[in-house]
Amino acid sequence: MLMSDIIAHKILEMLNSSSDGMAEISRNTLADSIGCVPSQINYVISSRFTPEHGYVVESKRGGGGYIRITQIRDSSSTTVMHIVNSIGDTIDRRTAVIIIENLLERRLIDVSEAKLMAASMSDNCYRNIKPDERGQVRAAVLKQMLMTLV
Repeated sequence: MLMSDIIAHKILEMLNSSSDGMAEISRNTLADSIGCVPSQINYVISSRFTPEHGYVVESKRGGGGYIRITQIRDSSSTTVMHIVNSIGDTIDRRTAVIIIENLLERRLIDVSEAKLMAASMSDNCYRNIKPDERGQVRAAVLKQMLMTLV
């Protein structure tokens, strides 16, 4: 198992054992307990615990600092609206697919819907659009599809 997988697993254990879906961690303490460097904790949090994956991350630096990770456990419409608001004005294909996979994992969409949504995020769909405008169009399309779920 890769170190990043071990770190993510440990954080998920902390989230799942909490009644409110929130884990407050000390980066250094977690790194020491796992046997890695603190920067690896940062990497895992910034890549796997994002709004697209259904998490909100807050941090406080300095003495007594912490990283608080909260899993979004609201109603499906609240979750979808949170995702829509996190998208912004532009999105790349890879990030859009991560969002779709997260929706499937949370059972907010079914496999057929996920396949259709992922197909509509393909670069091939946007080949007639100027390269610097593709992310904007992709974001608008994804947001519109997500709004149909609310």
